[in-house]
Amino acid sequence: MTNLNDREKAFENRFARDAELQFKVTARRNRLLGNWAAEKLGLTTAEAEAYAREVVAADFEEAGDDDVFRKVYGDLTAKGVEVSEHEVRRAMEEKLVEARRQFIEEV
Repeated sequence: MTNLNDREKAFENRFARDAELQFKVTARRNRLLGNWAAEKLGLTTAEAEAYAREVVAADFEEAGDDDVFRKVYGDLTAKGVEVSEHEVRRAMEEKLVEARRQFIEEV
């Protein structure tokens, strides 16, 4: 019985670590995406850092990536930046890969 409990606890611990890692990777993706958008918006370094934090915070509005997409795409189009929805979504995918790579390199 102890062996089964140990396996269950190990599974729960692994699930918690995986969920935490995914959260961190997504937050880093959002920060990288914010920096990408800030460059397109022509923001200063300080403004870009603040904007990247806003993009990270936007992810807490609802589940999934739509809240982040709406924030970035909306801000870009509001400032007259020529960008398509596809381009923003592609940047989100590319920044997710970059964020994962950064975490792998850190380990």
